[in-house]
Amino acid sequence: MFGLRLNHAVDSSALEQVEIGIRQHFALGADDIVLVSERRGWLPGFPDLETQILFWQGQTSEQQSARYKLRLFKPAAEVTIQDFPVSWLLPAFIDDGDPDCC
Repeated sequence: MFGLRLNHAVDSSALEQVEIGIRQHFALGADDIVLVSERRGWLPGFPDLETQILFWQGQTSEQQSARYKLRLFKPAAEVTIQDFPVSWLLPAFIDDGDPDCC
């Protein structure tokens, strides 16, 4: 079995609230996949916990879905709708498989 080893308790209701917020904010359909997770920061100057969001949007018969990756520098329990980027900025968050630059 593969998975992340977490050294903290995960608030599943907070992760679910972030997922609901992302679905509403970006008008994602019920068939669009949204993954929300928390992970510990390990770099100096970064918060202890950060929220990572991956989602796929736009799966149709003639168009392949796009994958997006968001990283919010706070625990999921503290994330609000104001933390989500504006919709027109979404193309900047396409996850094309390149490793993070920073």
